[in-house]
Amino acid sequence: MEKLLITGIAGGQGRLVARLATEGWDVCGVDREVPPAGDAHRARVYSVDLLKRKFEDVFRHERPKAVIHLAFVRHFQASLERRHEVNVLGTKHLLDYCASYGVRQLTVLSSSYVYGAFADNPSYVDEDAPLNVSRTYPEVRDLAEVDALCSAFLWQHPEVRTTILRPVNTLGDSVHSAIGRYLRLGHVPMLMGFDPMLQFIHEQDLARVLLLTIERQLRGVFNVAGPGAVPLHVAIRETGGVPLTVPEALARPVVHRLFQLGMYPFPPGAIDFIKYPCTVSDRRLRAATGFEPRWSLHDIFAQLKGERDRTA
Repeated sequence: MEKLLITGIAGGQGRLVARLATEGWDVCGVDREVPPAGDAHRARVYSVDLLKRKFEDVFRHERPKAVIHLAFVRHFQASLERRHEVNVLGTKHLLDYCASYGVRQLTVLSSSYVYGAFADNPSYVDEDAPLNVSRTYPEVRDLAEVDALCSAFLWQHPEVRTTILRPVNTLGDSVHSAIGRYLRLGHVPMLMGFDPMLQFIHEQDLARVLLLTIERQLRGVFNVAGPGAVPLHVAIRETGGVPLTVPEALARPVVHRLFQLGMYPFPPGAIDFIKYPCTVSDRRLRAATGFEPRWSLHDIFAQLKGERDRTA
């Protein structure tokens, strides 16, 4: 079996991919933390920081033929400087090693957030749209930088078949996403007069897509849209939340202050994503892979609601 290296293997998405991949790949992984025994199945796991020299030693020793890059800081507990170091500089090191050590297939997990949420967004954004999130959400500028860095690598190194995935909001038991934390709030804030359409995908379906890109030897940029879209209030209701409608003039300064004090998990730039739609088209992915999500929106929401009920 050929070797597959998963960065961020100790995270929820990394563990899911490792479980699926061990059937057909010789799997190894790197992370700053080693996952609990059994979580990575037969994978060899190295406790490595992407910014340290030992990361290159893993490539030199393992010589992977495929890499799935999931090692990103996506929460806001870390400083902007730390996010930039890990996400941008760590990815730059990874790309250099992929080019130097004979990697044939690379998949990078980006996000549909890179398009930004704006009033003039088309109904369904395709992969050729500009990455505008930095205009109103500077705290996630690093995500757009990583995406642009990998897009340039895709053309500069045709010998490495590079795939960039931009999935919609991801929910599940293992992945601790921003949208999951938002929907788990006791009272879920909505902006008065706004109810945008949102898309969701289950973590297990996203894990399948990540492996499909490797197995089908894809090259290019692909949106991952999941089973459909619903208004925000429906997502809140179906996951067992209680909507709290607030005027925007109040929401932004309050969120800004609470975020500064460490009392709220999201910066004010996130507000645009519950104000304007950022729905994407994944026709390119479905045409290339035949992918169809196995988890319906009903099942995705029911799982989160069940978790909320058990916690309550």
